Amino acid sequence: MARYYDVHPVDPQPRAIAQVVDLLRHDGLIAYPTDSCYALGIQLGNRDGLERIKKLRRLDNKHHFTLVCRDFAQLGQLVQLNNTAFRAVKAATPGPYTFILPATSEVPKRLMHPKKRTVGVRIPDHRVAQALLEELGEPLLSSTLLMPDTDMPMTDGWQIKDDLDQWLDAVIDSGECGSEPTTVVDFSSDGPPVVARVGAGDPSRFE
Repeated sequence: MARYYDVHPVDPQPRAIAQVVDLLRHDGLIAYPTDSCYALGIQLGNRDGLERIKKLRRLDNKHHFTLVCRDFAQLGQLVQLNNTAFRAVKAATPGPYTFILPATSEVPKRLMHPKKRTVGVRIPDHRVAQALLEELGEPLLSSTLLMPDTDMPMTDGWQIKDDLDQWLDAVIDSGECGSEPTTVVDFSSDGPPVVARVGAGDPSRFE
């Protein structure tokens, strides 16, 4: 059964954040709000949690999971950035964008795309997500809370708690967050960036 946390969207209660992070450190799977929509999150080393996300969302091994980072310095440890990508990503973060980039040796192989050796990274502009990342001290492995055979992510904390109670260990509800997934920009090739998915972030800066 998932624990339910009602958290202030601007000034999240430290005790609640600490309790959720403790669950993450004990291989918990959480649903949490971001600046685009709700996401599923686990600690990087949580192999069981990764399989739970795959089963819940019916994902195959080609799916790009996202490493959600606290800041640009943390992001830069996980991916390789040429000058063009560096400037573009720096200018667009924090914000509702996910960037596909070549992974560094800091990223476990099981989290990379099996053929491309790439990974998704992002820095959310959401106070609750940032509080989680600050308390955890490392990136979150994350995936949009978009259920199979649906076009829209889940957006209501209580509904997530009711529908996914047996799947999750915690749900953080901080009121309304976005209802669109991030805009995904692929910087993994030698050519110009490719907007792989149009979502909450304005794609025009990359076109």
